[in-house]
Amino acid sequence: MKILQVNASIRPEGANSTRLANDIVARLQAANPNARLTVRDLGADPHPMLDAAALGALFTPAEQRTPAQAARVALDDALIAEVKAADVLVLGVPMYNFGIPAQLKNWFDAITRAGVTFRYTESGPEGFLTGRKVYVALARGGRYRGTANDTQTPYLKLILGFLGMTDVHFIYAEGLNMGPEATQQGFAEAEADMAAALA
Repeated sequence: MKILQVNASIRPEGANSTRLANDIVARLQAANPNARLTVRDLGADPHPMLDAAALGALFTPAEQRTPAQAARVALDDALIAEVKAADVLVLGVPMYNFGIPAQLKNWFDAITRAGVTFRYTESGPEGFLTGRKVYVALARGGRYRGTANDTQTPYLKLILGFLGMTDVHFIYAEGLNMGPEATQQGFAEAEADMAAALA
């Protein structure tokens, strides 16, 4: 088993989403002692955003790219290769202002490439990244699960499914900024979600 852990928190230490992602990975490794782990820390090593220069590089035929364009495309290629090599993805996702971190959006922009990780057909889009399990560790200061204010879960289901990843399990730790009792409850609920997802 090959595990890709993607940490999206900008905090170098003490990130609750990273803590949850680490816990999920530890359980996967305990059940699969030969599992190999790759960690992509988007806070420590943020991927560049999709801008006009990057778009121009992607739409330039490979043999016509400048060295700078080739280097920019290679950055995205490396992320795509990591995902393609993985059997399991574990995403550590904090909530920033009701959305996913910009660093994670940049990662999705990098790995979502027509003709490589998906294609459009007459019957709609087809994702190529099938056959992978995905565990999403969500850490939130408030409580938003199942409400209209949870924009993360629908977006993540949509983009992962678009790429062909439909076996997705969400683990929620919520209320982490609402006092000690709420924090304890939030991690207990995450523990229950984790146990169910990994059963």
